[in-house]
Amino acid sequence: MKTIGLIGGMSWESSLEYYRLINQEVKARLGGLHSARCVMVSVDFAPIEALQAAGEWEEAGRVLAEEARACERAGAACIVLCTNTMHRVFDAIQSAVDVPLIHIADATAAKMHEVGVGRVGLLGTRFTMEHDFYKGRLSGFDVLIPEEPARTRVHDIIYQELVLGQINEASRDEYRRIMGGLMERGAEGIILGCTEIPLLVKPEDASVPLFDTTLLHAQAAVDFALSGSAG
Repeated sequence: MKTIGLIGGMSWESSLEYYRLINQEVKARLGGLHSARCVMVSVDFAPIEALQAAGEWEEAGRVLAEEARACERAGAACIVLCTNTMHRVFDAIQSAVDVPLIHIADATAAKMHEVGVGRVGLLGTRFTMEHDFYKGRLSGFDVLIPEEPARTRVHDIIYQELVLGQINEASRDEYRRIMGGLMERGAEGIILGCTEIPLLVKPEDASVPLFDTTLLHAQAAVDFALSGSAG
């Protein structure tokens, strides 16, 4: 089994889910007392969020590249960035290490191809919904994002509630309504494109498939860790 490197803390609420899901997946595949070989570095989210808000993506990339190097030095054979938004600096991180950085959008696209959807809705932070770093990776799919003011509401619930561990039924209802609007526009599935959203939204909250990026990313990491000979 290869060692998985995790860059967490953005937020730790979803990083906790990564650790749980990766270990559950290894146990399900190998059985017995097996668990994942992994190392994690966990950043302080407050300065990272400040860099996001200021548009200081180059500096954010530098910070996370150093964290990736720490994972590699600790023996990681691959690296998982436990957040959708910070894949905005994927290239800066990947160029800093010699091991593969598993892209969350690639794992999501693979599942969407498997399911056979063509038009999908995307929920996430404003950066993920509006910038091309994520949608541009989903080649072959027609990606819809909410109209305003729903887009702002999706973003605000993430930063004002979910990353703080607050799960509110009223916000779940808002997400249901927003997903309903995307479905009315023809979405055949919805990407939960923020690793905290699955803490709030569940499969029963929509009548189309929901693509849980946290779960799909964790599964892709386990695929890598269990592939080929042990490392």
